[in-house]
Amino acid sequence: MGIIIPLLLIIFSSLIIWKASNGFDDASSFLGRNLNEGVKGATINAISSSMPELLTSIFFLLFLKDSEGFSGGLGTVMGSAVFNAMVIPALSIIAVIYYGVSKTIEVSKKVIYRDSIALITLQIALIFIIYFQLLNIIGGTILVSLYFIYVIYMITSMKAKSVTSINYSNDIQSIDVKNRFISFLKLDFSNALIGNKKINSFRAIILLFISLLFMGISCLVLVWACELIGQNQYSVFGFENLKGLDLPISIIAVIIAAAATSVPDTILSVKDALKGNYNDAISNAIGSNVFDIGFALGFPILMFSILYNPIFLTQSVQEFSLRIMIILLVLTILTFIILISNKKIGLNRGILLLMLYIFFISYILLF
Repeated sequence: MGIIIPLLLIIFSSLIIWKASNGFDDASSFLGRNLNEGVKGATINAISSSMPELLTSIFFLLFLKDSEGFSGGLGTVMGSAVFNAMVIPALSIIAVIYYGVSKTIEVSKKVIYRDSIALITLQIALIFIIYFQLLNIIGGTILVSLYFIYVIYMITSMKAKSVTSINYSNDIQSIDVKNRFISFLKLDFSNALIGNKKINSFRAIILLFISLLFMGISCLVLVWACELIGQNQYSVFGFENLKGLDLPISIIAVIIAAAATSVPDTILSVKDALKGNYNDAISNAIGSNVFDIGFALGFPILMFSILYNPIFLTQSVQEFSLRIMIILLVLTILTFIILISNKKIGLNRGILLLMLYIFFISYILLF
């Protein structure tokens, strides 16, 4: 019972995160409809699918405070980064093969170079920030600034795309107004809020904020559930002396919270891959990591430092964080080599990426 209750809460919150992310994606896809393929995947798609990591990092810091809260947020971001870089491309490859779309996927080397270099730069910056205990306004500003430099470069280097050539169609299912409440209960926010009306910027923004609200609530539940399952003993819902896993919150965050918040990234990338949008599928995964480290971690650090005080890491948390970051950097470089070593990415490389993820999880649990 001690493990079952938090696990049910985690599954419940993951379901809402997934459903809310669908609405967020519908809205953000409309608002970013003029962006080119690859740019859209690394910006609009990456931000919309990585919003759970940002909210989870914020709640970990505000809920647990200081060093422990940072380790929870860092664990979520780092675990999600490994999941995104290895599991998502692998599942995208497996999906297109399973459904007979293609036997391989081909991604622009320019997209891989661009996003991977940005990601590696941010990872090195974060290693120095953690090593020199710069988890304050300076460190937060560095991470957020690097992310915005990346976004500005993407937008300014984007080839011109004529707005008149865009034929964006509303693919949200038309339903009768009286069924909107049922759709809302099913967490189908797109149909509940838009229904049979044509989507426009105003409705897209409303859908964006409603989806964000439910996503935020579910991320708060996720953080609470992770805290419960990591404790040695706790009480909840009238149950006393329940037994948890007695593991540090950083370990729980790396494995459980990271996987839960990566659900939207996975679904979005697999959908893109099945549509043949391979650049968006892979750039969403890597671009999500750029957003996670640059903004989803940088912004909470900056916000917490302004509202409270700089974050000081204990020696054990600092050592754990540096170890995780160095492993992540090495795995990112290996993933980069795997993705660029051949023009086409097939099943063998997909399996190799999955093996790297299994190695990462095993290392976390054993060491």
